[in-house]
Amino acid sequence: MIQRMDLRDVIIIGAGPAGLATSIAASRSGLSYLVLEKGALVNSLLHYPTEMVFFTTPELMEIGGMPFVSPYDKPTRVEALRYYRRVADATNLDIAFDETVVAVERDERVPDERGSFLVDTQSARGVRRTFHGRTVVFATGAYDFPNRIDVPGEDLPHVSHYYTSPHPWFRKRVVVVGGKNSAAEAALDLYRAGAQVTLVHRHAGLGESIKYWVKPDIENRIKEGTIAARLETCVVEIRPTSVVVERAGAREEIPADGVFLMTGYLSDNTLLRAAGVAIDPDTCGPKHDPRTYETNVPGIYVAGAVSAGRQSGRIFIENGRFHGEVVIKEINAFLRAPTGAVPR
Repeated sequence: MIQRMDLRDVIIIGAGPAGLATSIAASRSGLSYLVLEKGALVNSLLHYPTEMVFFTTPELMEIGGMPFVSPYDKPTRVEALRYYRRVADATNLDIAFDETVVAVERDERVPDERGSFLVDTQSARGVRRTFHGRTVVFATGAYDFPNRIDVPGEDLPHVSHYYTSPHPWFRKRVVVVGGKNSAAEAALDLYRAGAQVTLVHRHAGLGESIKYWVKPDIENRIKEGTIAARLETCVVEIRPTSVVVERAGAREEIPADGVFLMTGYLSDNTLLRAAGVAIDPDTCGPKHDPRTYETNVPGIYVAGAVSAGRQSGRIFIENGRFHGEVVIKEINAFLRAPTGAVPR
């Protein structure tokens, strides 16, 4: 049975930092809103490495003007999860958890030129609902789809695109694939927990964007040989107990009990495409006005990392948290404009 819900000014998809900031701005602007989240609060952060320390300082992760107090210069994942729970409670945010959005389409029955949208969801228990919003904001992040390397064995059970904890790999052989922050940090974490680590990267050097305190650490471990490195090397096959790599036409088989493919992530554009939003073929991100974050579909906006597609590394909590204020300002002007004078 499909349940139909009351009309809201804004439906926000995603309860990450960008979605939460958008909902706070909506509430303070007097707009009715609802946040739909397929998992838990700040679901992407929940799936970050358990012992992760953020690159940024606490105040740059703040939303809604609520202070993020930490005894450390750089907060931990656990502290961030606690902070965003506190924000959601303090601002009494209206969030529906475990609601996976399956479709967004314009409601053609509404004669008002501002229009409205039907947002269909399916709950974790299989209940179907239809939420009704005058506007929709996609704040779905960029952690849903890993960049696959498309080699045989990529889906074996000991292979993962997400790194969580080093402890299970104590005294085991682990291959980490990638050459940027996530790969370097995972390799160092595993090494310090007693794993035998080999880092495989297709380029001649590690990425220049690696955090300034991480880069010399990983380079020194490679130089001294405590972390083995195969640079200018590509993975061609993953087997149950090894990884086959190739460099300059020569192949090597590296023993491996576990494999972490730290090759980056993409946002899920399936819903955006289905709603009529144009996708940039180069960035795989939604085409939108960079001043307002409105897409080519009037009334549909993007906020946070989803706006950048495969270039999501340009959008962090530090800057993505401000998208919501801009979006809500535009939505407010849009909804409150006299009929026939809708700003665009």
